[in-house]
Amino acid sequence: MTLGIIGGTSLLFSELPALSTRRVHTPFGNAELLCGDVVMLMRHQNGLPPHRINFRANLAALAIAGVDRIVAFGSSGSLKSHITPGSILIPTDYLSATDIPSVHDHGIEHVRPELSGELGDALARIVPEACHGGVYVQTLGPRIETVAEVQALAQYADIVGMTLASEATLACELGMTFAALCTVDNYANGLGAEVLTYGHILDTSRSNRHRTGEILSAIINKMG
Repeated sequence: MTLGIIGGTSLLFSELPALSTRRVHTPFGNAELLCGDVVMLMRHQNGLPPHRINFRANLAALAIAGVDRIVAFGSSGSLKSHITPGSILIPTDYLSATDIPSVHDHGIEHVRPELSGELGDALARIVPEACHGGVYVQTLGPRIETVAEVQALAQYADIVGMTLASEATLACELGMTFAALCTVDNYANGLGAEVLTYGHILDTSRSNRHRTGEILSAIINKMG
């Protein structure tokens, strides 16, 4: 059993474990992994924006590398005033405001999507400060959501991001269990007093790098 870690903006400035680089060829393209006792994939490698990520290649590469469980770190924005920036949330469901990729291109296949489950319960025990529960909604990116979109999405979800619904769906299709750890880096557009920019999100990631690095180490030590 091999643990896979997907890292994004929230791990950009954190210290990562010493792993060997491996380029994996898949039917959907190539993907670069960091391999050792665990397998890591950095979804924004080479500065790739969310709408250009090859999710199918990334998740297929993790499956080819023998990964059967995935914990994905995700940077997110809060859609609710009581979910404050700086908090951590382990979502238990998700929805998408955009198309979701699939590996089932040549026949009708249905899978029951699941986010969290037993893996999420285990993650909650490792990160007790995280709120366990809530709905993640994925938008396309790279632009930030409009105020009207935020108001609409807040009726159905608690946090918003641009990657995890695609990754969770593909993981289910490829037989890998999936749980997500979302850092809440900002209020979504219109909820906070400050003007939201990508630079602000990067500053938040940088300031929380030690905390996220420690969480990553704990997950690897106890799940890997």
